[in-house]
Amino acid sequence: MPKDPISSPLGPAHSSGRPLEAPGKHAGHRPGMPASGTAGFPIVGIGCSAGGLEALEAMLKHTPANSGMAFVIVQHLAPDHPSTLPEILQRSTAMPVLEATEGQAVRPDHVYVIPPNTDLSLLQGCLHLIAPLEKRGLRLPIDFFLRTLADDWQHLAVGVILSGMGSDGVLGLGAIKGKGGLTLVQTPSEASAGSMPGSAIEAGVVDITAPANTLVARIIDYLHHVPHAAQADERSAPLADQAALDRILILLRNRSGHDLSLYKPSTLYRRIERRIALLQIENIARYVGYLRENPQELDLLFREMLIGVTHFFRDPAAWDFLRDTAMPALFARYPDGQALRAWVPACSTGEEAYSLAIVFREALEKLKPPGHFTLQIYATDLDADAVDRARRAFYPANIAADVTPERLARHFVQEDNGYRLNRNIREMVILAPQNVVSDPPFTRLHILSCRNLLIYFGQTLQRKVLTLFHYALNRDGILLLGSAETIGGLTDLFAPLDKKNHVFQRVDQSARAHWPDFPTRAPAGPPAVDFGGRPDYRDSLEYLTDQLIQQHFAPAAVLVNGDGDILYISGRTGRYLEPAAGKVNINIHAMARGGLRDALIGVIRTALHQPQPIQLEEIQVDVDGRTHVVNVTVQGLDKPEALRDRVLVVFQDVKTPAGGRRQRRLATDRESALMLELNQLREALRVNQEEMQASLEEVKSANEELQVTNEELTTSKEELQSMNEELQTINAELQSKVDDLTWARNDMTNLLNSTEIATVFLDNEMKLRRFTTHATHLFKFIPGDVGRPLSDIVSDLDYQGLHEDAMAVLKTLIFCEKQVSTQDGRWYRVRIMPYRTQDNVIDGVVVTFIDITDIKRLEARLRTRESPNAT
Repeated sequence: MPKDPISSPLGPAHSSGRPLEAPGKHAGHRPGMPASGTAGFPIVGIGCSAGGLEALEAMLKHTPANSGMAFVIVQHLAPDHPSTLPEILQRSTAMPVLEATEGQAVRPDHVYVIPPNTDLSLLQGCLHLIAPLEKRGLRLPIDFFLRTLADDWQHLAVGVILSGMGSDGVLGLGAIKGKGGLTLVQTPSEASAGSMPGSAIEAGVVDITAPANTLVARIIDYLHHVPHAAQADERSAPLADQAALDRILILLRNRSGHDLSLYKPSTLYRRIERRIALLQIENIARYVGYLRENPQELDLLFREMLIGVTHFFRDPAAWDFLRDTAMPALFARYPDGQALRAWVPACSTGEEAYSLAIVFREALEKLKPPGHFTLQIYATDLDADAVDRARRAFYPANIAADVTPERLARHFVQEDNGYRLNRNIREMVILAPQNVVSDPPFTRLHILSCRNLLIYFGQTLQRKVLTLFHYALNRDGILLLGSAETIGGLTDLFAPLDKKNHVFQRVDQSARAHWPDFPTRAPAGPPAVDFGGRPDYRDSLEYLTDQLIQQHFAPAAVLVNGDGDILYISGRTGRYLEPAAGKVNINIHAMARGGLRDALIGVIRTALHQPQPIQLEEIQVDVDGRTHVVNVTVQGLDKPEALRDRVLVVFQDVKTPAGGRRQRRLATDRESALMLELNQLREALRVNQEEMQASLEEVKSANEELQVTNEELTTSKEELQSMNEELQTINAELQSKVDDLTWARNDMTNLLNSTEIATVFLDNEMKLRRFTTHATHLFKFIPGDVGRPLSDIVSDLDYQGLHEDAMAVLKTLIFCEKQVSTQDGRWYRVRIMPYRTQDNVIDGVVVTFIDITDIKRLEARLRTRESPNAT
């Protein structure tokens, strides 16, 4: 609570002429917002019902007359009687209390009350009265107004729910919270009727819960801490704030495992600023320190980021187009029928997924296609709590504002304070937690509905997700986006089916320009070799002797492959080979010294294809400015098998004659060598040209094959990832059902045991199916008796006709009741009834034994007492 509860919530900024920034100024003026005048002050929408008058008076008595806020009260009123609520409330406040009129502009420091038999809405800062729809079985005026308040006033909207019955206001508070506004409810225990506040708390859409007389003080305190320079657009934030935001995102990622850095900054700032204001922290930098000291706040902030504003059949025109146009075209592509697949990412609490299931059923019933069609819907969301609520498939009564009475009657079952979906609709949807950004997608889809998720993503993330959606959809698959979402520049991936309703169709790309970005995992390295402590063979006498002979007596040689890569060196080859400058390249063509390099061109390739060795005589090799003559033998190998397709190059020095004879010989040999070198170069050039041409063709062919193989491998890997994700999803769904069944069985067992009534379940053949603990007092049951005929079990009952009576009940379906005794003098009322399944099928009988021994003894005593009188 603030120190001065009657001060203006706009604080010093307001008093100095700087009001809170109007919602319409964040991205240029929006048609739904007033451009000037009264824009910039908070509007508080208050909803109440039974017992709400007392709470309203307590709230207004503690509201300052100059708060700078406007108050609009929506109460459930009798439609046929004039309202005196404005006159009653005027006694509790100095602010003017007015009954709302058509087109009335909302002004700060005023209170407006809904008239009887009307629905109230807000548009461009003005109130509008709408006649209620008489055909609606349930009127929800609070939800109706709060939704319009959220759309029109956005982050300056405040929603308050006071005492009342039912759940009216829950959807409205959710809409306000989704726009970044503030939501409050009266403490349910303090309220005369706590149903409405309690429903809002249970739905998880409440920021503050407090007594009615402190609610305005809490609003003022919150507004004091709202940053006036809210980052509601894409402008650059101050460096300090940006650095603090980055640190918060890192903390969230470490805590939750999810990276939100590619979300729109405006979305992140709004959610963070709400938490800062609720906690009354000075700035975002101090909030970072608070997060470090309170890790549980990270969980609350993460849930704040995941607020899902959704309801059944949102944007009805889009669902009508899907049912009447898109689905008939889909059915027409499969005249023999098809098992269709759909995916609803970011399903929140399930309304969108179940809407799709209902629309599919309606399309089938309307068209009656000749083939058999089914639809399996995978609904996923990052919020595991929302997925759990979606699994329960139970929704408050105020969904009647979005679901027609016909759909409610056909697809829902009314329960206490709400509606539960029918089993046939529920079983069409498989729900599981999933991150659409980082987890593998579902594939081979015919329909993908992702509405109002992309608006929270930055452009890079939007493009990535849309590319992923294109991959997940089948050819001509249908994509549904929200009313404020588009495909951007990805017109080569999707074509519009209905621009107005944002329904698109997958198109095939002419080129693979947009491959989806799937998560990859680096393969593990090869295992280290363990020699098990055996002695190294290189220390043996034989190996050392062979090395000595090779180094000093055998000619130098190298073993190369067909490309000239050196695989093994024997002897000293320094006269003939030297490492090339630059990056290490162990190839004989790169390491051969001058004169030898040209002679070897093409020779190694030729040696691979002929059995005889190739002799290169008296090759002059330049070694550090001196010329050495060497004979080279190039031999292709085919034995042993391990050396097949290898080439052995052997170097042998040639001794040269001395004196003048040597000079003449050198001159003659030089001419011959030049001719030989020229011929070798010509041959090498020809061979190189042929090899280059062949290599180019091979490379081109290999590249095409590798490209095809790579695409096939990528597709296979992604399909395996998607299949694994589906299996995990189905497993989670089955596990959830097993858990539910386990709890139901536990509850039933405890219920039966707590009644202390012996119960025996028999199948149609009078064999034991199940029994309770107290039944063992009458029958000598052991667990292994399940499946045995009841007549085989020893019993203390003096009831010879039990089997015949049970068979008679099974045939006639008329229950049987008798009083029988036991051998030790106890009495039981035996009741035999048919065992009826949920599908209304008779599958055996249920026999209960109620101990009436005390009653029988009392009757005997009474008879004994009455006998003398009778005599």
